[in-house]
Amino acid sequence: MRLGVAVLAAGQGTRMRSTRPKVLHPLAGRPLLAHCLEAAQAIGAARTCVVYGHGGEQVRAALAGYDCAWVEQAERLGTGHAVQQALPALADCDRILVLYGDVPLIEPRTLERLIAVAADTELGLLTTRLPDPDGYGRIVRDAGGRVQRIVEHKDADVAERGIDEINTGILIAERTRLADWLSRIDRGNAQGEYYLTDAIGLAVADGVTVATASPADPEEVVGVNDRVQLAALERLYQRRLAEALMRAGVTLADPARLDIRGRLRAGQDVVIDVNAVIEGEVELADGVTIGPNCLLRDCAIGAGAEVLANCVIEGAQVGAGARVGPFARLRPGADLAEATHVGNFVEIKQATLGVGSKVNHLTYIGDADIGRDVNVGAGTITCNYDGANKHRTRIGDEAFIGSNTALVAPVEVGAGATIGAGSVITMNAPPEQLTLARARQKTMEYWVRPRKQPKD
Repeated sequence: MRLGVAVLAAGQGTRMRSTRPKVLHPLAGRPLLAHCLEAAQAIGAARTCVVYGHGGEQVRAALAGYDCAWVEQAERLGTGHAVQQALPALADCDRILVLYGDVPLIEPRTLERLIAVAADTELGLLTTRLPDPDGYGRIVRDAGGRVQRIVEHKDADVAERGIDEINTGILIAERTRLADWLSRIDRGNAQGEYYLTDAIGLAVADGVTVATASPADPEEVVGVNDRVQLAALERLYQRRLAEALMRAGVTLADPARLDIRGRLRAGQDVVIDVNAVIEGEVELADGVTIGPNCLLRDCAIGAGAEVLANCVIEGAQVGAGARVGPFARLRPGADLAEATHVGNFVEIKQATLGVGSKVNHLTYIGDADIGRDVNVGAGTITCNYDGANKHRTRIGDEAFIGSNTALVAPVEVGAGATIGAGSVITMNAPPEQLTLARARQKTMEYWVRPRKQPKD
């Protein structure tokens, strides 16, 4: 079977009250639509077609990295009409699975179950039961439990509104039969639209048995219509991620206070304190500890390393057994070797820090190569930018940089060298020597501090 997936993503989302198309609003750091496309990829779809409408160029640009066909629904005439627009792009597929760009939590295993139960018939529906089905289309079955039709909430009578089994909108159908049913539906309903759900009644009339499957959790099929629902889905999704981490051996101080807006790979015995934000691709090796209020973005933290409170680590590598923070910032290109220490109010970018080296206080290191067992004193800066170009600073193994030193790049400090506190180093400092560059101290014996004149 060659499976095609039609993702309906043309809705304007007026209740979001936003200039951004609804399907581009982020869930866990990725557009709602991206979650649907990844589900299609996970089940091995041969071809995926996205039906877009409002803000179409924004949608296509944001999801350009995904392998899918794009079809515009210029007139939004309902879900049945949207699927009709997709069918030509899926003409080489045997079966069509319909997904929705604003239903992002659907699990691939649920879709695989639907595909399996519908294998011996021409139409399968994903349904679920809700304690409060208000607003959803109801599944109408006969006395033998066979699906007869779907009635939309606005068109349902009192008895039909009492049904708690609802249509999720997700279905799979044999392509040619689906095309036939869609060609026969009309707009005789409260919305004046071509309902995809009307195809079910036509299929039953043609003698087709409608297979049904249900998700393990109704939360999988919750859609987004406004920002309140989006926030609720964010917490549902974050809870899923937190539970998966804990089952894999990660300790979370409070699972409700973790936000993963990308992908986190974590080893065993990792500990993450409250209010951690994970963005992009992050890897935490075994035994890593992350303190409270940290932002980690596109970084890798080595085994046994400790990141203390209130750190920002972005595009950086932290070696095994290192200690970072509190209040440290590692910017892109920072590469810390094993057993390094980076302390409070230290910023490092585009720089390497060798094994056992320490930069513990109030320091900026940029565009630098620092060897092993170097000690960089408080208040040190590398003056790497001349207003037009960046230049590198190189510090050899076991050098000692005194507090409040300015290293004016390009400059090199030799191995074992010592730089006296308060120096401005503009030329290379030789190895194993003390180098100073500061004004001579002088006391003005007869100097008197200015005093304010008394007011009249």
